[in-house]
Amino acid sequence: MAFLSFRAWVDHLEAAGELVRVRQPVATELEITAWADREMKSPGGGKALLFEHPTVNGVRSPFPVAVNTLGSWRRMALSLRADSVEAVAAELGALLHAKPPTGIREALALLGKAMELRHARPVTVRSGPCKDVIHRFDAPATRAEPWPQAPDILAGETGPAAPPTLLDLPILKCWPSDGGRFVTLPCVVTRDPDTGDRNVGMYRVQVYDDRTTGLHWQLQKVAARHGRRYYETGTRMPVAIFLGGDPMYPFAATAPLPDGIDEFLLAGYLRKRSVELVRCETNDLEVPADADIVIEGYVDPKEPLRMEGPFGDHTGFYTLPEPYPVFHVTAITHRRDAVYPATIVGVPPMEDFYIGGASVKLFLPVFRMNFPEIVDMSLPAEGVFHNLVVVSIRKTYPMQAYKVMHGLWGMGQMMFTKYIIVVDEDVDVHDTREVLFRWLSNTDPQRDGLMTRGPADVLDHTTPDVGVGSKMGFDATRKLPGEGFKRRWPPLIRMDEAVTSRVDALRGGTSRA
Repeated sequence: MAFLSFRAWVDHLEAAGELVRVRQPVATELEITAWADREMKSPGGGKALLFEHPTVNGVRSPFPVAVNTLGSWRRMALSLRADSVEAVAAELGALLHAKPPTGIREALALLGKAMELRHARPVTVRSGPCKDVIHRFDAPATRAEPWPQAPDILAGETGPAAPPTLLDLPILKCWPSDGGRFVTLPCVVTRDPDTGDRNVGMYRVQVYDDRTTGLHWQLQKVAARHGRRYYETGTRMPVAIFLGGDPMYPFAATAPLPDGIDEFLLAGYLRKRSVELVRCETNDLEVPADADIVIEGYVDPKEPLRMEGPFGDHTGFYTLPEPYPVFHVTAITHRRDAVYPATIVGVPPMEDFYIGGASVKLFLPVFRMNFPEIVDMSLPAEGVFHNLVVVSIRKTYPMQAYKVMHGLWGMGQMMFTKYIIVVDEDVDVHDTREVLFRWLSNTDPQRDGLMTRGPADVLDHTTPDVGVGSKMGFDATRKLPGEGFKRRWPPLIRMDEAVTSRVDALRGGTSRA
């Protein structure tokens, strides 16, 4: 069963014992981050937090702020209405194997068909809760300070005549050196002007003033490709940003879907209910009818880019200022009982580790369609997604590890991976200690290391040029004679299983003082 609002999701977390309500006022300037950072680094990801009375420049916001709602394996499973993420991945894998494809193209085509099942295809409706309150902006922005007396929407107050703007939303300033406030969990909707294909991505949004923001879509992202076409033609680009609704929306927006597959298809499949879409008030894009907050607007290709940042990023470092497109707000709509969803990123582990980890688990069956030797894959939290991938394989022929490395670097966002370590199938890729042991003991640096170059994450501050860098792979598997290894490979030390069983029985019957 789907969640029909973010508040419904928060209530579900509370019923499951996964939510802590914070009833005292907490500032959106740094204080919420300091609180949430400590919670996210608690064992197992801590609890979800609902700040009931966030303040914006000392003024109470009518919208509560929810943070860390997907920041544990249990909460990820709850968002999927499943016992575990692995169970959903197994279900998707069974669908993919219904008719064995012969290559990655057939696998992706079958993936598209699978997601159309179970009411996955989105449907268009005339209206929805996201339009409970509608504010359109027809005049240029003028205000530089927040709305002085924000109405308590939840208490039914009507508020002043002036409509709220970006400065009235409880948007966080996360870290001391951030360039301003940032919307950190936005689902950004754009459309290809040539094909009409829709994309829903997650790109941070920096608030410049009451009605303009920066849009940090990196050069390799789909929205950036859409934007380039608008810039080439000089045509105003419609953009819609929505927050809240079903937690599957932000998850789908961050998922490594192949280009051309609609994120709302994935969300519909995962929530087992079609996503109902409504047309925006000031452009012709569509957003979920059950979203909590919608920010509509446009990017003007004739307008110069503007510096965006710094921003305390998921790399654990600040992303320094770079020029990005300016987004102009034309309308804000919202539910009467809207909850503002947010996340924070920084030195890992953070909430994004569980979101990204769930994507890896969910899409592992897709990887296996093209790489049947893959057993498991891990992106350790310390690798902040793009720095390190560990993959285990069933090795049956020489140089197979290198085949997997090159293949992974050629798949979607895996092109950003800086280091790949390939280990044997008996290694638990989620056990960092075991991975380090096999990597360091099974490799000769000159023979087993591979250096290459390619696209890099623009957030990687170590690359000599933005978006371009080097990569390294390590073959930490047992070496075969065909790989130039002429010595005998020694066996790993293991105790006899029968002896282990007898000793376990003896230890169980021994009393300890």
